[in-house]
Amino acid sequence: MNLRRWVQIAATLTTNAWWLTPFGGPVIYGGRLKSFCSPGLNCYSCPAAALSCPIGTLQFMFASLRPSLEVGKVHLGLYVLGFLGTIGALVGRMPCAWLCPFGLFQGLLYRIPSPKLAIPRQLYFLKYVFLALFVVLLPALVLDEFGYGQTWYCKYVCPAGTLEAGLPLLAMQPSLRSMAGWLLAGKLTILALFLAWMVVSKRPFCRTSCPLGAFYSLFNRISVLRLTYDEDKCVRCKACERHCPMGVAFYEAANHQNCIRCLRCMLHSCRYGAIGYEIAGVRGPGMAEGDGPYKDPLRP
Repeated sequence: MNLRRWVQIAATLTTNAWWLTPFGGPVIYGGRLKSFCSPGLNCYSCPAAALSCPIGTLQFMFASLRPSLEVGKVHLGLYVLGFLGTIGALVGRMPCAWLCPFGLFQGLLYRIPSPKLAIPRQLYFLKYVFLALFVVLLPALVLDEFGYGQTWYCKYVCPAGTLEAGLPLLAMQPSLRSMAGWLLAGKLTILALFLAWMVVSKRPFCRTSCPLGAFYSLFNRISVLRLTYDEDKCVRCKACERHCPMGVAFYEAANHQNCIRCLRCMLHSCRYGAIGYEIAGVRGPGMAEGDGPYKDPLRP
């Protein structure tokens, strides 16, 4: 098991470190740590979650925007944008590869033997629709009589929330089962479709539907850490594309919106030294030509 997998496991355990739940603690942790956001997608309502979900927190900020403006406290929610913006500005979408529990889950499901299918690139823009519509516009504009909006993405879409919070809470609190209606049925259907898709395609949720990934991706081309491409060394063997968990053809677009900086292309795929990295414009050493572990990058 490689270093990235160990980091993913450690991040998942740390993010979900509320171990008291099975021993009689509160069903959902609500202590001081919940004032901080996880850098990856992890549901606030997961019984083991010790940190808040950044997308849920963003939705709540926009859902309470009007009342907050009226009392002059909107700045209290802006730290979330600052937190996510700082991460994006430093490393772009790198947390998706290294720190996101749902990303780890998708990678494990894809290892199940099955026919494998490509994801049409036309679907990539959908994550920006989810970010703009379900995280920002609907919570801010569709308000109840008290001036508050809803957390639309969490309530109607998020398969991570259904898996991490909905199903465990139903198992732990049988009284909730009688309240489960069409809304839960719809979210279970969405989850089932994504689970099936994750088996046959590489990280479909990350590539098409994750608003957190969409936010981080806005910084990919301008972040402090960026990958570099040496066209003179590239032989277009397509090893980087075949082995990329996001299906990125690095030779077509370095620092593509779907690049999650897993570094697999640089460390494991390219044996010609065409891929490197730079930090704040200072280039670091890439793999030397011939050092890649794949002796025949042309193999299928």
